[in-house]
Amino acid sequence: MSVPCEVIVEPSQLAPMNRFERYLSLWVFLCILAGVGVGQWLPDWFQAIGRMEVAQVNLPVGVLIWIMIIPMLMKVDFSALAEVRQHVRGIGVTLFVNWMVKPFSMAFLAWLFIRHWFAPLLPADQIDSYIAGLILLAAAPCTAMVFVWSRLTNGDPLFTLSQVALNDSIMIVAFAPLVAFLLGLSAITVPWATLMTSVVLYIVIPVIIAQLWRKSLLAISQAAFDTAMARVGPWSIVALLATLVLLFAFQGQAIIEQPLVIALLAVPILVQVLFNASLAYGLNRALGEKHAIACPSALIGASNFFELAVAAAISLFGFESGAALATVVGVLIEVPVMLLVVRVVNRSKGWYERG
Repeated sequence: MSVPCEVIVEPSQLAPMNRFERYLSLWVFLCILAGVGVGQWLPDWFQAIGRMEVAQVNLPVGVLIWIMIIPMLMKVDFSALAEVRQHVRGIGVTLFVNWMVKPFSMAFLAWLFIRHWFAPLLPADQIDSYIAGLILLAAAPCTAMVFVWSRLTNGDPLFTLSQVALNDSIMIVAFAPLVAFLLGLSAITVPWATLMTSVVLYIVIPVIIAQLWRKSLLAISQAAFDTAMARVGPWSIVALLATLVLLFAFQGQAIIEQPLVIALLAVPILVQVLFNASLAYGLNRALGEKHAIACPSALIGASNFFELAVAAAISLFGFESGAALATVVGVLIEVPVMLLVVRVVNRSKGWYERG
């Protein structure tokens, strides 16, 4: 069975980075400044937003996360799962790195850097929360941005789509148990009910809505789908920026008192990204996979589904938690670090193919 031609030509998969994506780190930095400033100016207003909860789920943030995630999930065609068998080695490397190495390596790096090496420089009451946020960040593979990274490396589009579809399918059932297990290893207790609620709200329901919307649009025509994606794309941007402003409005005082925290949290994220990208790239080379397969395999092993991580951190630990801050640091460094990885795999193509 082959994937329909629509999968190959979707603009959302083939287009290069747009202006927002390319300067994501700048927008995040501006959101830090705006959020900290507005949070200090209108603290009562933001406290009122923080109290708008049902079953530990903040309603404004829940709506923003849905607006952010659903357009991204519309890019995923689960019929691409039929293509998985075409590149068994590359898919095997992707799954191994994403689910057996990446979350566990981040748990180790968080323990090493945050609980030990950097502990004297961090607020003692937030150590566990920072570690939890880093684990949440690594527990879900990236979805939408992988299409962009793959395009920049001339990665195989069908392989990229199939590995994203497979990872999303696994994430529905594996995210909650994996997070609970790793947090347990780190001696951090989370309520299972809240964790499962996060999975249903921020994975299961958005996937269902996105796929139903996708199918209804494609039933009309490819042009209808492309037009709708062009219109809803800015929704994700606005929702992401609004969520970040809210987060930093709550985190403002902590950032003012200890601005070094953001830099310290970035260190294990940076190490983990480079380690996992190198591992996936090297394993694909050792197994004889094509460069066009190795690139998206390495890139999805390095990047994170930070939208889900932010939502889960807020649900589990709250706006003012170190976990929420740690996940946002992941957003801050995502683009520059991934562009570095893209540059490395592109420049090393000759070396790769000689292997």
